[in-house]
Amino acid sequence: MKIGIDKISFYTPAFYVDMTELALVREIDPNKFTIGIGQDKMAFAPITQDAVTMGANAALDILTEEDRQSIELVILATESGIDQSKAGSIYIHRLLGIQPFARSIEIKEACYGATAGINLAKDYIAKHPNSKVLVIGSDIARYGLDTPGEATQGAGAVAMLLSANPRCIALEDDQVFLTEDIMDFWRPVYSEYAYVQGKYSTEQYLHFFETIWAEYQRKFNQPLESFTALCFHLPYTKMGKKALDLIIESAPVADQERLLENYRLSTLYSRNIGNIYTGSLYLSLISLLDHQSQLKAGNKIGFFSYGSGAVGEFFSGHLQEGFKEHIVTSQHQNLLANRTKLSIADYETRFKQELPKDGSTFEIDATSDPASIMLTGITEHMRQYIRKD
Repeated sequence: MKIGIDKISFYTPAFYVDMTELALVREIDPNKFTIGIGQDKMAFAPITQDAVTMGANAALDILTEEDRQSIELVILATESGIDQSKAGSIYIHRLLGIQPFARSIEIKEACYGATAGINLAKDYIAKHPNSKVLVIGSDIARYGLDTPGEATQGAGAVAMLLSANPRCIALEDDQVFLTEDIMDFWRPVYSEYAYVQGKYSTEQYLHFFETIWAEYQRKFNQPLESFTALCFHLPYTKMGKKALDLIIESAPVADQERLLENYRLSTLYSRNIGNIYTGSLYLSLISLLDHQSQLKAGNKIGFFSYGSGAVGEFFSGHLQEGFKEHIVTSQHQNLLANRTKLSIADYETRFKQELPKDGSTFEIDATSDPASIMLTGITEHMRQYIRKD
């Protein structure tokens, strides 16, 4: 039985910052952002958007009523959780109108969480082939104003509906994973912002990829040229290129050119959104599907997932017959085309806006955000969410 991604989509907030403008205000050479790390725009989440609302918005338009009745498990993967106890997926379950006899849980392991969710989903569907599982990776990457990590911020969510006999991509049982206890990136419960050792984190990302790839070759003996494309977790778009460069020369020249071009296409959305943590790898898949018109059924896609701290995994999948009919390219492109550019001054002002931490009543004007699902405030420590349509 084939199991995999039946539908996939992403959401990013309606506001962005131009990276060239940010560089100039910070008195940095813009090439360090646009070329050095490979970022053109940075999505910005207003106070009305959090991991719950972005996740729900990502899934809203791809679920049919049949889907909502068939979903038996909702998994939210996030490192931007809003509650130490209650899973954000429970709010998402309600906001999307999913049938009540379903499990809803939240997973955390840095940027690896959505991949963990996919593995849980596959196991569940293998035992319950008539069911569907909704896996969402949703995060806001925040490091603070005028900090070394500011240029690698971003916000967004990816929603994936997994099922038996998927219409988009069937996932193989060829996972290779690795865990090491390292401190390359972390956020203690008392901190609003993450701590990161940038150079060390890059080194560990590459170490994990190289180690896992070698083990994957030992176990499955799949040459690089057998892959149509490789998709990577992208904290910034040059990161995956550094990993691909470690192995690219093992393939014939013609295959190298194809893999490099498909890698470029897989980064186009991330270049204009930034880091979305748990959803980043799967945003690269969506970008590839939306921009590479030469893809066809049977093409093999490789995936490298990395979550600081650290857990990494490599696995693959095959595109299915008719997959192009089940991707929503125009929806994604319209979402990006209709965003509003923030001036740097406006971005800084909005960045400093915070929800109250004492549970006091706080209201937000529902017209301030064009999203269908948004946060409208807090009452007695409880977040208030609305779905406008």
